[in-house]
Amino acid sequence: MKKIIPILLFTLLIACAVKQKGADGKSGQDGKSSEKIDISANDIKTSMEYLASDELAGRATGSEGIEKAAVFIENYFNANDIKPYFETYRDNFEFKNRRSSNPDEAIKGFNIIGMIEGNDPKLKNEFIILGGHYDHIGQGKEVNGDKIANGANDDASGTIAAMEFGKYFAKSKTNKRSILITLYSAEEMGLKGSGHLAERLKSEGINAYTMINFEMIGVPRASDVSMAYMSGYKRSNFAKTLNKYAGEEVVGFFSKASEMNLFMRSDNFPFFKELNIPAHAISTFDFTNFDYYHHVDDEADKMDYKHMASFINKMIPALEGMMNAPTKEVVLKDE
Repeated sequence: MKKIIPILLFTLLIACAVKQKGADGKSGQDGKSSEKIDISANDIKTSMEYLASDELAGRATGSEGIEKAAVFIENYFNANDIKPYFETYRDNFEFKNRRSSNPDEAIKGFNIIGMIEGNDPKLKNEFIILGGHYDHIGQGKEVNGDKIANGANDDASGTIAAMEFGKYFAKSKTNKRSILITLYSAEEMGLKGSGHLAERLKSEGINAYTMINFEMIGVPRASDVSMAYMSGYKRSNFAKTLNKYAGEEVVGFFSKASEMNLFMRSDNFPFFKELNIPAHAISTFDFTNFDYYHHVDDEADKMDYKHMASFINKMIPALEGMMNAPTKEVVLKDE
């Protein structure tokens, strides 16, 4: 017995050490978390019920409601160890809304930017940008006494997806490349927030690899089509690469995205324009599965939280594979 016990202990220690190491011999460095971290539908719902609540009054840029939304996101980042990329989480800018009754009045906006540093000494200098717009239109056409356009699907859903990805990678530490979680205001006023951030990042010489904008992912598509679709599908091999790592077609082609020029109508476009990188919007809203676009009934109780959690969880291995590949697999193509 005196000889058997040390042998057993030695065996257990070796087994534990092997279990904790990744395929490259380093703990957590091969793009696979040593523990399974699932995104919870309840967590998504909790965030949604605040961001799309009447208290935030539709999150119009320049309003008290969007300030409350910004503080909520900042607190979320801080609580989940998502660090500021700039000196603070806020990326401030001003612009004039020529469509307003006072076109010379300057409107103050602010994007919220967090970072999860990559764990590879070289690849961490390359950035994956994930984002969504957290502003909305404020008020809409009154229905049954309700004027608040809560913007649950548009785009609290995409905002929360980006936040959840940030929480996951900050906890799992499986990303070799660094990640920016970028949440924009003034999208509804002409992509002002994302435009400002893209220009700023370009001026500062960021080494950006790719960008994904999550735009309206709160409702599921029909069962006979892909779970989501990507704008500008033919402009790069991004969808093909993500699906390879997901092990299934999560992101498909949607002909109306091209017909409606969605590629240039959402927050991905400034990053494509300024940084010349593969930059796309991913959505599960296809104009047939939700009747409340820019409507006061775009509310939290109409979101499908199981669908949202399923989409985010399916996207995690897709993102991990792409962001941990030794070379830049995703490249631009002539459409």
